[in-house]
Amino acid sequence: MIKDFYKYQAQTTPYPLGMEVSHAIGSYIYDTKGNKYLDFVAGVSACTLGHQNPRVKKAIIDQLDKYLHVMVYGEYAQDPAIKLCKLLAENMPEKLNKTYLVNSGTEAIEGALKLARRVTGRSQLISCHNAYHGNTMGAMSVMGYEERKQIFRPLIPDVDFITFNSEDDLQKITTKTAGIILETIQGGAGFIRPENNFLKKVRQRCDEVGAMMILDEIQPGFGRTGKLFGFQNYNVVPDVVVMGKGMGGGMPVGAFTANSEHMDLLSDNPKLGHITTFGGHPVIAAACLATLQELLETDLMQKALEKEQLFRNLLKHKLINEVRGEGLMLAIMTESPEITNNIILKCQDKGLILFWLLFEPCAIRITPPLTISNEEIIEGCGIIIEGMNEVGS
Repeated sequence: MIKDFYKYQAQTTPYPLGMEVSHAIGSYIYDTKGNKYLDFVAGVSACTLGHQNPRVKKAIIDQLDKYLHVMVYGEYAQDPAIKLCKLLAENMPEKLNKTYLVNSGTEAIEGALKLARRVTGRSQLISCHNAYHGNTMGAMSVMGYEERKQIFRPLIPDVDFITFNSEDDLQKITTKTAGIILETIQGGAGFIRPENNFLKKVRQRCDEVGAMMILDEIQPGFGRTGKLFGFQNYNVVPDVVVMGKGMGGGMPVGAFTANSEHMDLLSDNPKLGHITTFGGHPVIAAACLATLQELLETDLMQKALEKEQLFRNLLKHKLINEVRGEGLMLAIMTESPEITNNIILKCQDKGLILFWLLFEPCAIRITPPLTISNEEIIEGCGIIIEGMNEVGS
């Protein structure tokens, strides 16, 4: 399998981890040699309810027995998508009441950027240094990391950047600005949280100049920070919320939500202002709906904060400078990229899956399924400390 993987499947890096996956269930992934790995990454924040969650799996199977794709997005009324969008509206601030379903987080970003320009009639977009919003051309244009995008220029014009948590930079949001896009918690930069009411101050500045505030919830979204969305921890309501990853229970999906008056602008003048063939796919929507229902009907979101504290209590070592993040969106910070690399690789050899962050080479990603048990957290943290003892000896 691994030979064909390298020969026929295009790679994203020169050195993929190359695990030959046999199956996965709960908090564990198994390889073809029978080895068992505790998963502290959850498909990079995507498998919110773990692997093969019974409720999600049943929803997928039930929908398979009814119909798959029947029509391009937005033409037919399809039960799973309607129920999903309605349940989202019922659990978000009042003005966030209409959702456009797409295929991935990066496509949702594209739709949100287009919506900001369509609503305001302006062109300027503002993002943050070290921001990551996806890898399509539009999403890459608002990526705040030049090394990753220089070779693909020219990208879309009229994009400017500020520094996350810098109040002084907010004056760069003006009456020429269509929208500012922010990660509620900066992911690739090292799980950096907003400080000193930064998001509320962005909201205030956008109101002053008539710009739209877009929050990228692709990583925090669907319960990872103790609330359904990360912004709900910061007493702020954006104009557009972008989601993906964890909303699908392991299935590929994205969405953006705004108020109906704004969202309806995408349907006319011009018609098909945003269009997708497979957005709102009934099987995907069924998986999303089951994921959302499970989170709303259990205490998994609240437990995420208790599990965060357990991680923080257990992750104490001379090689750990700090543990950043919120809920089950955490990053261990070490002194150097070399230490980080050694720990991640050594822990995989010991049966624990950890991963990197995009732009912060000293960070070790910890984003397990929300269903992870306290016993599994203790087990995994024990492996991390054991690996650190070996690296630091």
